[in-house]
Amino acid sequence: MAQLSINNVTFAFSQPALLKDATLHIEPGERVGLVGRNGAGKSTLLKIINRELQPDDGSLDISADIVVAKLAQEVPEVDGQTAFDVAAGGFAELAEAVSIYRSLNEAMQAGRELTAAEQTSYDNASHALADAELWDAGDRLEGLLAEMQLPCDVQFNDLSAGMKRRVLLAQAMIRRPDILLLDEPTNHLDIESIVWLQSYLKRFTGTLVFITHDRVFLQDIANRIVEIDRGRLFDWTCDYATFLKRRDDMLAAEEVAQAHFDRKLAEEEKWIRQGIKARRTRNEGRVRALKKMRQERSERRSKTGTAKLHLQEADRSGRLVAAVKNVTHGFDGPPLITDFTATVYRGDRIGLIGPNGIGKSTLLKILLGELTPNSGTVRLGTNLSVAYFDQLRGQLDPSKSARENVSEGTDELLIHGKKRHVMGYLQDFLFAPDRAHTRVEYLSGGERNRLLLAKLLAKPANVLVLDEPTNDLDAETLELLEETLPQFEGTILLVSHDRAFLNNVVTSTIAFEGDGVVREYDGGYDDWFRQKEEGAAAASNLFTAPTKTAPSPAPAAKAKKLSYKDQRELDELPNRIDELETLQAELQNQMAQPDFFKQDGAEIAQAQADLQKMADELAHCYQRWEELA
Repeated sequence: MAQLSINNVTFAFSQPALLKDATLHIEPGERVGLVGRNGAGKSTLLKIINRELQPDDGSLDISADIVVAKLAQEVPEVDGQTAFDVAAGGFAELAEAVSIYRSLNEAMQAGRELTAAEQTSYDNASHALADAELWDAGDRLEGLLAEMQLPCDVQFNDLSAGMKRRVLLAQAMIRRPDILLLDEPTNHLDIESIVWLQSYLKRFTGTLVFITHDRVFLQDIANRIVEIDRGRLFDWTCDYATFLKRRDDMLAAEEVAQAHFDRKLAEEEKWIRQGIKARRTRNEGRVRALKKMRQERSERRSKTGTAKLHLQEADRSGRLVAAVKNVTHGFDGPPLITDFTATVYRGDRIGLIGPNGIGKSTLLKILLGELTPNSGTVRLGTNLSVAYFDQLRGQLDPSKSARENVSEGTDELLIHGKKRHVMGYLQDFLFAPDRAHTRVEYLSGGERNRLLLAKLLAKPANVLVLDEPTNDLDAETLELLEETLPQFEGTILLVSHDRAFLNNVVTSTIAFEGDGVVREYDGGYDDWFRQKEEGAAAASNLFTAPTKTAPSPAPAAKAKKLSYKDQRELDELPNRIDELETLQAELQNQMAQPDFFKQDGAEIAQAQADLQKMADELAHCYQRWEELA
């Protein structure tokens, strides 16, 4: 028997309807992944299941004894509450009683005598918990928070975005729900937390209905895919990879059927225009059939197109983008980064990975010259034009429309040297006119991310800094972004917890491995994980007792193989040295001319500074050539 039934549900904010005659039956223990384009109605369907919204038509059948819990998509702002208090909100009306009982019970255990008012509060909370048979609620919640590595007594507003998300997960899970609804549960979670969540949900014995953009997470968790497309529900009892193939086959068949229908309709329209034949009695049935075909064609909803991303590149930056050497930095407490050295060249696509709050944003600021490290040196390249994608979308004004956020007071944008009207530009990012005039605060999470991409890419840049760009994006836009970014000839610095996205975009990774240790690896997430595991295995072998065997001749030392990045640097150093020596000779010839020192003093000083800069870079190039060769 179905645990949850959605029967012929229709729901609309405007026309066309988000859901039309939707029917879905979910059995106990199923793990259902909801997929579909941004704005297709995925979050709306979850809200209907959670009874936050009532359908315009149809019914929702869930037994009264079934406990449904939901993780919201947005992180709320709360004042004066600890992580424990927010997580205790999962107990609904008993949340305050759980928090009061816990805090006053701890006070008594510490030997403090309660005041009369505190004693009354404690007694009232005790009775409430006893009536609900929730004596162990506080212990259960503390245990769950400990399992999720969350501090109980830290203020919720002081936590990072990822830690706040984990508190809300605890809030949803503490009720031990029969049906757990998750709306983008991996947003703002670091990779370690995502892997933990995957493991937790695979042990969860209840029913799971979830929305996620994380394809690795979706493939690992879902055993059933339900797609929302043009108001209809398409049910696929398979994993995500199989769904993609079957869905493509279905769309191809649908395209053929619609083409056949359109040809038949065109033939009937040609016939009806003949006039008198169509009005004969024996042809009335054919006329009625034509009217029905017209009605069917008018109700057909075309599939939403794919966004078009325009990467506008500014003038090329210098070959060197940033070089950091022996950088150490921290704030209060242990350093976040210790003795880190790396060089970023034009064309590099570097992914930064590591837990939330470990220092990724700090390193980005150091690489961009926005923050001076406690120690070490930072050298920035020339002609850098930076575009920054903020994961919290702080560059968007929620009180303004999508159009106003991108246009910034003008109707025309300069895209690839040509003027384009802002409305046409927004249509490339799938904003129909009504959505383009909608205030940002009423847009979905995916629409806000697409809008921020539109705003970011409207201006030329040669360095893209992308901080969690994949949050809330639908699969089609995400895959398009993966295809577009490698075509960018500038430099990309990418912070992401999306493992598939990292694998498909970056050429190297900078990994934060704890205790201030930051290392650079070739390849994406899987390459980093493999190299890290191999390194750990090699380290453990050092402590393995050697087997006593007959001595053998020592093998000849094997030359260390250069990494891909180092080999590329070595290959390009001779050209750079030739270029610098040519520029140096030209400038020295200019300075040798009799009229040179008759110029303005500032120009003379600039030329001397340029000559010194070339000499320093030449010395560095020769040193690197010697080290690498």
